[in-house]
Amino acid sequence: MAASFSGSTAPTAPVLRFRANYSKSLLSLPDSCLRIIASARSPSARLFACSLKTDKLRLGAGLNLSGGPVVKRSLQKRLVIRSATIEEIEAEKSAIENDAKSKMEKTIDTLRTSFNSIRTGRSNAAMLDKIEVEYYGSPVSLKSIAQISTPDGSSLLLQPYDKSSLKAIEKAIVSSDLGVTPNNDGDVIRLSLPPLTSERRKELSKVVAKQSEEGKVALRNIRRDALKSYDKLEKEKKLSEDNVKDLSSDLQKLIDIYMKKIEELYKQKEKELMKV
Repeated sequence: MAASFSGSTAPTAPVLRFRANYSKSLLSLPDSCLRIIASARSPSARLFACSLKTDKLRLGAGLNLSGGPVVKRSLQKRLVIRSATIEEIEAEKSAIENDAKSKMEKTIDTLRTSFNSIRTGRSNAAMLDKIEVEYYGSPVSLKSIAQISTPDGSSLLLQPYDKSSLKAIEKAIVSSDLGVTPNNDGDVIRLSLPPLTSERRKELSKVVAKQSEEGKVALRNIRRDALKSYDKLEKEKKLSEDNVKDLSSDLQKLIDIYMKKIEELYKQKEKELMKV
């Protein structure tokens, strides 16, 4: 590239004339040369300098027409968002389903234990499952410190592993809602279960109904939490609206199965209570 300055006979500022085609090689001009071009009075020269400045900036080159510090344009960092894979989405769905099912199973187990602890017409060792005894300063389950047996249909026999715990066991039974008086002979404790009165049966029936309803409420809460988890996946664009509808339908079918189990347990316990 070559450039020359020529001026007229009149005392005017020199005009810069270019005899080379504009090419990328012009981008290699030093900043000092570009400052001279930019200071020329010719509009075309200033426009040309500005064009060079724009191209240099576009290509990330440093440029300084004012004599100040050279500033280089830094490339913007890209924010890369990785989409979840199908396997990851399926794993999240399975985790939600398995968690809900596990909680439902625990709800049924808890209800069954509560029903077993309610006294019916016949003796049952499970009646003592919820009784805790203060043993050496700590509460422990009765069946963990004593062997429980049913000699007949109307009594229970408790033989503690440590005879020193007899008084504590006796106290725990009296404080419970079993409604029986323990007989402590110094070696074992005998519990004689009197026949249930009609009034007592009605009271226990209300307890069973209440516990049954509490189990159903627990199942509904499990369903609510699972639905919230599905909605979260939908907001994250991991599930479509149709996916959520299908999963909600499957969840409702699962809830219906466990609701039916609660009804079966309730009817079975009611039947036991009504036996003479």
